[in-house]
Amino acid sequence: MATTLRVYGPSTRAQLVALSGLSRTTVSAALADLGAAGLIGERTSTHGPSGGGRPASVVRLTRRAGLAAGIDIGRRHVRLALADLAHEVLSEYETRTDFDLDDRPDDALATAVGLFDAALAGIGAGRDDIVAVGLGVPAPITRDRRIGSPPMLPGWAGLRPADAFADLLGRPVRAENDANLGALGEYVWGAGRGCSDLVYVKLATGVGAGIVLDGRLYRGAAGTAGELGHVTLDARGAVCRCGNRGCVELAVGGRALLAHARQAKPELADLAALIAAARDGDPGCRRLVADAGTQLGYALGNLVNLINPQRVVLGDELGAATDLLREPLQRGLAETAFAAAAEAVEVVQSDLALRAAAYGGIALALGVDTVPFATLRLAEPADRPGVP
Repeated sequence: MATTLRVYGPSTRAQLVALSGLSRTTVSAALADLGAAGLIGERTSTHGPSGGGRPASVVRLTRRAGLAAGIDIGRRHVRLALADLAHEVLSEYETRTDFDLDDRPDDALATAVGLFDAALAGIGAGRDDIVAVGLGVPAPITRDRRIGSPPMLPGWAGLRPADAFADLLGRPVRAENDANLGALGEYVWGAGRGCSDLVYVKLATGVGAGIVLDGRLYRGAAGTAGELGHVTLDARGAVCRCGNRGCVELAVGGRALLAHARQAKPELADLAALIAAARDGDPGCRRLVADAGTQLGYALGNLVNLINPQRVVLGDELGAATDLLREPLQRGLAETAFAAAAEAVEVVQSDLALRAAAYGGIALALGVDTVPFATLRLAEPADRPGVP
């Protein structure tokens, strides 16, 4: 029963019966044992039954049951979020580096450990309170826990990130591609809630996608599904860091956009500055963002034809410019996708912005990816925590 509560979050007793498949008597006995140990608490739901009557009591795991952590390692940042096992995010931390974490895995993991310990100290907890950790890295992770595309993260080639981080922390760690974690984070806390078919697109230095099909995170046969940034748009185009030519990332990724923008505006510090310039009416920056939207639309059109998602969530740094991207993206989508599929898909901005992968790490640690996402809707009427 503790596992069911950990995965689904705060739930009524009736929901726990439905979610676990156990009898009411068995559920009541299990909850009595957990209550005697101080591992659960109950409170009256703010949502009354649909037919009226007394509001149901909601059961949730207490802080005593433990904590879960999500860590997102990017090119020059490490973000961390801590939550209790009732899905309530307790604190968030971030640190930035003056060196590329892509090239220095030992330093990246050491930075994450330092941030981890600082976050625990900030809420009066210790490592022993952590039940599990979800770690996000900007590369696919194979089913044997290795980096799935070494050219994309050469400094990490051959490394098993989860094992390496677990050795440093002394706690269980699961590792996943950061875009997949973004999809998990948006489903549980953000713009993907209640949607069983969605694509989360991480638009940062690189481009990646987390794909949910029929309520489950789709990883593919080798664990490398979702590499939208390395779909070929131009077979005769420039060579990408992955070794192929004309990849989406060369037209949409932040690294490529900044390189183009700096030819005319060398003072641009980062992608946020480029987006700000576009919003302020700079014609070159506006054109770059619009063209990126169109190219992304072409790539997503093919994906929409293949899997027919209900929702596309645009996240991370360039996702902040969804208002500028949406119209050209939908034009590109309309040119490449079947009309019915293009009309059915909703393009929305991330609710979690830069926090999505760290929150997704919490979801991974909680085990949310082990059940069909769609069944999480059973628990929606209970007081499930939303976005802080």
